Amino acid sequence: MSVSFALSFVLAAALAIPGQPRAAPACPGGIVYRDADRDGRHGPDEPGVAGVRVSDGVDIVETDAEGRYRLQARADRPRFIVKPPGYRVPDATNGLPAFWRTPDETGAACGDFALWSADARPDDAPLEVRVMADPQPKSTVDVDYYARDIVEPLLASSGPGDAPADLGLSLGDIVNDDLSLYPAMIAQTVRLGVPWLHVAGNHDLDGGAADDSASLATFRRHFGPDTFAWETPQASFLLFDDVVHMPGASPSYVGGLREDQFRFIEAYLAGARRDRLLVLGVHIPFFDAAPGRETFRHEDRARLFRLLEPFDRVLLLSGHGHVQQHVWHGPSSGWHGPRPLHEYNVGAACGAFWSGVADAQGIPDATMSDGTPNGHARMDIDAGGDYRLAWLPARDATGERSGMSLHAPRVLRRGAWPGFAVYANVFMGDADSRVEYRIDGGEWTPMTRVVQADPRVLATNLADDAAETLRGYDRAPEAKPSQHLWRGSLPTDLAAGEHRIEVRARDRWRGELQAWSAYRLVEREVGVE
Repeated sequence: MSVSFALSFVLAAALAIPGQPRAAPACPGGIVYRDADRDGRHGPDEPGVAGVRVSDGVDIVETDAEGRYRLQARADRPRFIVKPPGYRVPDATNGLPAFWRTPDETGAACGDFALWSADARPDDAPLEVRVMADPQPKSTVDVDYYARDIVEPLLASSGPGDAPADLGLSLGDIVNDDLSLYPAMIAQTVRLGVPWLHVAGNHDLDGGAADDSASLATFRRHFGPDTFAWETPQASFLLFDDVVHMPGASPSYVGGLREDQFRFIEAYLAGARRDRLLVLGVHIPFFDAAPGRETFRHEDRARLFRLLEPFDRVLLLSGHGHVQQHVWHGPSSGWHGPRPLHEYNVGAACGAFWSGVADAQGIPDATMSDGTPNGHARMDIDAGGDYRLAWLPARDATGERSGMSLHAPRVLRRGAWPGFAVYANVFMGDADSRVEYRIDGGEWTPMTRVVQADPRVLATNLADDAAETLRGYDRAPEAKPSQHLWRGSLPTDLAAGEHRIEVRARDRWRGELQAWSAYRLVEREVGVE
């Protein structure tokens, strides 16, 4: 330790008078070291790691040749490292990655960070990431649904002693305003044995916060920084709070970024590698959720997009809407890169807020308003920056079931006007998807994409309307237009009897998906009931 570094540390400690308020903890620096014996303590034979970035979410500094850094602590911000590729970080006492320190810690080790050597794996091995948006429990009952519907199937999908993924992301609304549920949610998530990172959502705010700067105090105590970066050999992840809290206003929040966040993002991107995928994870989508309504501040979006334009491979991940869709940004939304910018608006783990009719296991149906089943996404990232996405419905953690649902009438009159149809909800579809159907093994015919409510959700709404009592804790949500729905008319000039409907969809990442249903034609004469 240099003389100047030691002197500054002693002076800072001497000024910390017990019982007196202080602007910041007495911890201006520390060391990032290779924790060879994994005991969480810096031993004499454990070298420092040079070139590791350390930040408080505003400023970024790098460790020197001995692994040391200096960064004046701020009393209201966690201090963290940008986990470098090729390393792991130990788990904190709650099981989440220990890549950050709370600002009220004191002592010589308060600014030290341990790194573990990553497990050996082939250089070209893809990174498997599990992505969840909006698990959003409102009670311990919902936490139990999360455990049985999402966590336990993921555990069952991996072999004994194996983790079901390399990395996990939760894109906000970790709970539904009841922040006392954080420990229970953390306890369930860490059962997966996956390094799991969290983004804040609009339901993660401190209810009594006077302004935006104070709105994530509880979130930070449990999950660490609200704006940070994490790196692997395959990708760089930039995760940040994009909920601007506006107490007393209507609406009380809007999507956007603070000036201190821009300061961190600009500093990070200036030194970020451009030969791998750059993934941005937020809660509020970057696109406008409704025409004519600025749900993410356009000025902030344009400023952020300008910072991203030098990067060849960028993927945006967002949540919040409890629907699922793909958006391709272009000049109309402020993106001027060489190719459209992909935003995947991830469906909700809780689906329709853990509502709907319960199944035999007592878990609500929770289908979202656009017809997407609740669940989570799997993302595989190659070393070259290519990625593949899949939506895995709850209790289908391996993705073996079809990536679509069908709705068709069960019976039609033979010879009737062919005005009835089969509908295919292709969960990961978009405007460029090719969806076809055929009847009884005939020729494949293109289906027509329609932006309207999924009839399966409409049928549930009607059943809820007709019921004399609630069929679940809450009824299913009102059906909203789906961005991934296709329609094909059913012929009625075939022979009486049952006819098989087959649908195939070309998924841009998984290849061909197939599903089937059936309908029956019956004879009816005019005037005969």
